[in-house]
Amino acid sequence: PLLKLAGCELGDIEASVHSKGLEPTLRALREAGVYFTFEEYKGRQPVVRDGQVIPVSAQDFDNPHTARVYEGETGGSTGRAGTRVATDLDHMASQVPHLMLWRDAHGVLDAPMAIWRGILPDPTGVGTCLRAARHRDVPQRWFAPITREDYTPSLKNRLATYYIIAMGRLCGVPFPRPEPVRLDQAGVVAQWAADTVRAHGRSLLQSSVSLAVRICLAAQEEGLDLTGVTFMGGGEPVTSAKMMAITRTGARFVPSYISVDTGLVGLGCTRPAGPNDLHLMKDCVALIQHPRRILDSSVTVDAFYFTTLRPTAPKILLNIESDDYGVVERRACGCPLEACGFTEHLREVHSFGKLTGEGVTLVGSEMTHILEEVLPARFGGSPLDFQLIESEDEVGLSRLTLLVSPRIDIPHEEVVVEAVLDALGKSSDAADLARAFWQQAGTLRVKRAEPVWTARGKLLPIRVGGRFVRAEPTSAVSSNESAANQTGLRGEP
Repeated sequence: PLLKLAGCELGDIEASVHSKGLEPTLRALREAGVYFTFEEYKGRQPVVRDGQVIPVSAQDFDNPHTARVYEGETGGSTGRAGTRVATDLDHMASQVPHLMLWRDAHGVLDAPMAIWRGILPDPTGVGTCLRAARHRDVPQRWFAPITREDYTPSLKNRLATYYIIAMGRLCGVPFPRPEPVRLDQAGVVAQWAADTVRAHGRSLLQSSVSLAVRICLAAQEEGLDLTGVTFMGGGEPVTSAKMMAITRTGARFVPSYISVDTGLVGLGCTRPAGPNDLHLMKDCVALIQHPRRILDSSVTVDAFYFTTLRPTAPKILLNIESDDYGVVERRACGCPLEACGFTEHLREVHSFGKLTGEGVTLVGSEMTHILEEVLPARFGGSPLDFQLIESEDEVGLSRLTLLVSPRIDIPHEEVVVEAVLDALGKSSDAADLARAFWQQAGTLRVKRAEPVWTARGKLLPIRVGGRFVRAEPTSAVSSNESAANQTGLRGEP
């Protein structure tokens, strides 16, 4: 329908791609109204173009040509339920050459590997095992950070996880069984990494950034040298503080950018310009940027718009806005990935619409419901008396600080934390999983202070704006991008 409204047919797109290139064609389509905002793509807002309303649901973007082997769930939603995305084995197999190239570039293609990942509905653990099976290098150990004491997956998800493990073993692939290792037991994982380096000269751990930090903090406490340990993973931005906490143990962290909806987006450079420098996997997705104002603030970021290019992609996307933004540039780095044609870099990638902590994410509006409705109903006051601020502590761990107006009478701060965690547990599966991680990690804290208002007199219930920092300018940028696109930010810092 959008292409019809724009007066565009398939032949027009083919001719434009051949004459102008892929990204210029996608930008022209975006200007002609062929795009979907993040809210439209999730089915939370109707698509309105030229006075016409086009109803859309998240399922409308499902690829009808892929098989539904199992489903993963994205991190929360405005509708109180995460978006479920089907996984196809052909899609996973198509990613394996990129991951092998990436690991080989960093010298860990055949390194003994372990993962600290959850079971379904968290798709990261099963996905890592299945992709590794393709090149016959499955993890030796699977540490699971969430135990039944914290969160009980549905019977369906437990059966699906162990069915995949059992079938793999029947086919001769030695999948490991998940071993419960809570966040305060990170020393168990650190000990495995150190022992493996002593035995084999190197080791590879796949986890979120925050879990990698916890492993390194535990290693410091126990006097373990992690030189020779490589961490690979994503789930949240790799900040300078987190990277420092990892590298001071002798280990290193290599970031990745993998989306449930799109698949591979970016893989870490071997000669990075910063802690979160990735090569864009431009044969998997196409990426353009467009300005996006954040909530009711004056902050404008250059949001990412993705188009899937692989026939096995779980979603068919054409100029779909994600809730991420960052710097996109072409830079010569001399990396093996550049030699293979991956010349575009992504860095300073952040989300403008979701909270991130301990490698799990929650779309902000799910928390907004708790701040503006649940807490005032429980403790009194109004939506103007509660505000959540995302920040990073002195060792690089993500923290969520809940500001509660001193006017609100509460018996003690822990009661408010318990109320938030209880509300998350009664929401979606993704929110309950976030609760389990945050409860273990002590991510959520309360501070008695008045919520912070913007310069324009707006009160944002969730301030992820602390991360909207102007990126340092660089001279090595693509010649066809504007200066605003180079920084990834417009408006007030």
